[in-house]
Amino acid sequence: MFDGFTCPYCQNSYALHYQTYGTAIVNSSGHICKEDSYYAVKLEYYTCPKCQKTVVCAEGTGAYVKFNRKQLLPGSSAKIFPDYVPDAIKQDYEEAYAILELSPKASATLSRRCIQGMIHDKWNIVLKNLNQEITALRDKIDPTLWSAIDALRQLGNIGAHMEKDIDTIVDIDPDESEKLIRLVEILIKEWYVIPHEREELLSGIVQINESKQEQRKKTE
Repeated sequence: MFDGFTCPYCQNSYALHYQTYGTAIVNSSGHICKEDSYYAVKLEYYTCPKCQKTVVCAEGTGAYVKFNRKQLLPGSSAKIFPDYVPDAIKQDYEEAYAILELSPKASATLSRRCIQGMIHDKWNIVLKNLNQEITALRDKIDPTLWSAIDALRQLGNIGAHMEKDIDTIVDIDPDESEKLIRLVEILIKEWYVIPHEREELLSGIVQINESKQEQRKKTE
């Protein structure tokens, strides 16, 4: 068990204790059993104290149902981003997560398309292809971040285009593809969430000052 957990619904991080975390080990009949029983499945429940939504994970611990820990609810590990993030970008991101295990190459291609959508929307850069668009972005963002975006473009090409030598198979595994999804999450946060929260905070401070100034005028 982890010491803390981040809610995929509201991004709230919270400590795990008896009110936020629970576990049960059940067999194929749904009855409580021991962890090493033949058909044992370990279920974990995480309940966010902020939004009250629950995450459910499962792990096959029995001799006949061995499988690694998986998240059952919500259906994927994709984060739930706010409404002000464009729907097309969120859809590509969520689909990239949904097919991560089934087809890492297809997932990488969707991550690549998601990046392109953000470049179009956030930076208003629309050129002949993604290569030119990322090149145009180079002087506008942090160099390390730009290098990672360019690497994602190249890895996304593995799924988007056939190699010149059809006998050469360039593969990408789920762990590698998941790192590309994490990059998409970083960009969504840096290009949409943080600026939005910053604007809300600064606007709120200005409103507080205006309200206090009005109160002061009334008492003069």
